[in-house]
Amino acid sequence: MLKHLSFYIVFVSMVALFMSAGCAKQEIVKKDEVVAPVSVARQIEPPKPDVTTSKQAADPVEQNASPLVPAQQTQKASSSAQLQSALENIYFDFDSAGLSESARNTLAGNAASLMKETSEKVRIEGNCDERGAAEYNLALGERRAKAAQQYLITLGVKPDRISIVSYGKEKPAVQGIDEAAWAKNRRDEFVVVTP
Repeated sequence: MLKHLSFYIVFVSMVALFMSAGCAKQEIVKKDEVVAPVSVARQIEPPKPDVTTSKQAADPVEQNASPLVPAQQTQKASSSAQLQSALENIYFDFDSAGLSESARNTLAGNAASLMKETSEKVRIEGNCDERGAAEYNLALGERRAKAAQQYLITLGVKPDRISIVSYGKEKPAVQGIDEAAWAKNRRDEFVVVTP
């Protein structure tokens, strides 16, 4: 009998243990507390933004990235486009990063345009013609971009508004294997960068 009693006590203890471990914790609501029903809580959610284009729907992070209102965005895009159209390319002699008189005059005009639009940034892209090794042309394109950058800084453009990149001979403006084509490819391009 003692053996059955021991078995019974162990069995009851196990059942009690499983039942207490398996029960979910219940929250106790005090008499004076008010709990909002789930349906009311869902009504309080803020309205979802109106998605007008498929690009916005595909990229919700980009949609909310800019704090500008649409009118300001349009105005900023317009000023960026105006600045981009005002900036002119400069051209270099064969195997040279020296600024010609013509290039300096063009850079003076570019500097004046940049001073009018003080919030815009620009990237100077150095390019070369197809002659020479790829590594050499990358270095030459960088020297050309740096020459233009330094000249713009001396004209009063803030250094943090100008970045540079070299494409070497990878982005020809004109296809061809004559001096006329090569002269158009030895250039610095100025690209307005939107943050």
